[in-house]
Amino acid sequence: MTLVRMGKGRNPLHGWQFDPAEARFVGHDLQRPECILAERDGTLWAADARGGVMKIAPGHGQKLVLQSVDGHFDLQADAAASLLGGTLPNGLAFAPNGDIVIANFGTDRLERMTRDGKTRVLCDSIDGQPMGKVNFVLCDSRGRIWLTASTRTNPWNDALRPDLADGYIALMDERGIRIVADGFAFTNEIRFDEHEQWLYVAETARRRVTRLRVGPDGSLSERETYGPDRLGSGFIDGIAFDAYGNLWATMIFADRLIAITPQGDVLTLLEDGNPEGLARMEAAVASGDAPPFDVLMKTGGKLCPWLASVTFGGPNLDKVYLGGLRATTIPVFTSPVAGLPMAHWNA
Repeated sequence: MTLVRMGKGRNPLHGWQFDPAEARFVGHDLQRPECILAERDGTLWAADARGGVMKIAPGHGQKLVLQSVDGHFDLQADAAASLLGGTLPNGLAFAPNGDIVIANFGTDRLERMTRDGKTRVLCDSIDGQPMGKVNFVLCDSRGRIWLTASTRTNPWNDALRPDLADGYIALMDERGIRIVADGFAFTNEIRFDEHEQWLYVAETARRRVTRLRVGPDGSLSERETYGPDRLGSGFIDGIAFDAYGNLWATMIFADRLIAITPQGDVLTLLEDGNPEGLARMEAAVASGDAPPFDVLMKTGGKLCPWLASVTFGGPNLDKVYLGGLRATTIPVFTSPVAGLPMAHWNA
């Protein structure tokens, strides 16, 4: 596998945009495939609101691996109950032995599931307090588990306001679990750079990326904004680095896919939102309040409704998979630059 080194030569994304007509689709009848894990052989593991993950293997179809059966998800019958409550497997990460670590946005806890569905709870409180809306989980090359909690506000959509900063980042290692940074406006996905020297944070309600320097003991310091202070329409959700050093980001509700270059510029790679619905949402946000759920429901595009995550996969890490909270299938396309290998790719 040949990778473009980070920040060397001409940026492959300059002048490039993804044409939705070129997408192919993986999986069918999925329920809230918010986060997607990819393996070298093309196998995908997608979060599923029935209470587990959907395994999609090339040539072998798909198989639902459940922790426990939950039938609450039905967007047609009750969208609010489906998206705001019940078990909601959200962020996923591979443990060193191949188990799947699950940040469950509905049960508000960190869980670990074997590939046949056996599940145990890793954590449901910190310092004797409920964890709040556990959003994302990430394992580093040392096997440590990093997680984000977006907010302690329930329902979560009430926290989509820039003046509320009750999100945090926690670390689980041999010392147990502890909060290592807090005061974020709806902490969402986190990613390391190539050498795990900086941790990048999608700060959803402030529509920006924040980064912090990682100490050997897991401490976080030198907090700063990475790129523009505001990334435009939509709310930043999922992030992933490519091998050049571009940080790809999904802007949920606007259904935009962007990239922040190593120089801090923003490139638009895809725009697939509903302009009328987006305008109503932005008007609600401009009032200073969190956008009402019925306003949010009028947003979203056609390719991957409520575009929430971006994952690089395939043998060469040049396949891009998109996850969406209201999607029922996974769009995939070929990128002009490979993704940055994650810790589990090096195992």
